Amino acid sequence: MKRLAILVCVTAAFTALSACGEKPQTLGSGARSDTAAFQGTDNAFAAPGWTKGDKASWEQGLKARAQNSQNEYTKTGTSK
Repeated sequence: MKRLAILVCVTAAFTALSACGEKPQTLGSGARSDTAAFQGTDNAFAAPGWTKGDKASWEQGLKARAQNSQNEYTKTGTSK
C-alpha cells in the first residue's frame, strides 16, 4: 500500500513537471510584418494575375475576391 502511494506521488510529480518542458513558439524563417501586404511573398502560392509590389493589382484582387467568393448574394443568385 505504501509502495502504491509513493508510485502515485512520483507519477503526479512527473506529470506536473512535464508542462515545464514546453519549447518556445517563435515565427518561422523570414516572416516580416513590417512591410505592406501588396509588397508580396516569395513563394509560389500567390494568386494568378497579381504582380509583386503592384498596389493596384492587389486592390483589384481584393475587390474581385470580395465580390466573387465572399458575397453570399452572388452565390445564391438573389439580390438585396
